[in-house]
Amino acid sequence: MEKPEIIEKIKQAKEISKPRKFKQTWDFSVVLKGINLKKPENRFSSDFTLPHGRGKDVKIAVIADTMANEAKKVVDTVITKDEIEKLAKNKKKLKKLVDEHIFLCEVSLMPLVGKTMGIVMGPRGKMPRPVPPKMKIEPFVMSAKRTVRIALKETPVINVVVGSEDMPEENVAANAEAVYNHIKDKLPKGATNIRSAYLKLTMGKPMKFEVR
Repeated sequence: MEKPEIIEKIKQAKEISKPRKFKQTWDFSVVLKGINLKKPENRFSSDFTLPHGRGKDVKIAVIADTMANEAKKVVDTVITKDEIEKLAKNKKKLKKLVDEHIFLCEVSLMPLVGKTMGIVMGPRGKMPRPVPPKMKIEPFVMSAKRTVRIALKETPVINVVVGSEDMPEENVAANAEAVYNHIKDKLPKGATNIRSAYLKLTMGKPMKFEVR
């Protein structure tokens, strides 16, 4: 997969896409072959920073103790140390919060968060990204807004958001190319483990890439 080919597929997808009343995302899927996912060493989950970001704002929640006041200046949702256990008991509220946000967490609170909120966050792939002590929170927030999680678990398909429909075609293509190369580098046999790849708008028809 190279950038000119991806741009051409983006143009084709746009031509056949019907107008929608919401801003669609570009969804990128990689279908794998010849890889045994029963072996833990063949599964992975990693955070990846898109070169050109997601193309739309992302809600960030910060779980903080000493960083709480600073975090309130740069994000809408801050969960303090005293609120963790109370929130963990309200499963309905916690699930909604987890589904709508990407999480950052002060390092010292990670064990408590894992123990109390991990049961909801873990299965959703939303465990917090740690923020080291005495670090400025804003750079971590800005990075999280550009970051996606790339995960290979029980099924041989990886799905990743690589942009929004109003982003320049070149930027979406660069994001998709970067994600593809990251996945390829993670696989035991590289491109040999990739059967095909697809790019589509949320409600659009998938455009297939033949992997050679």
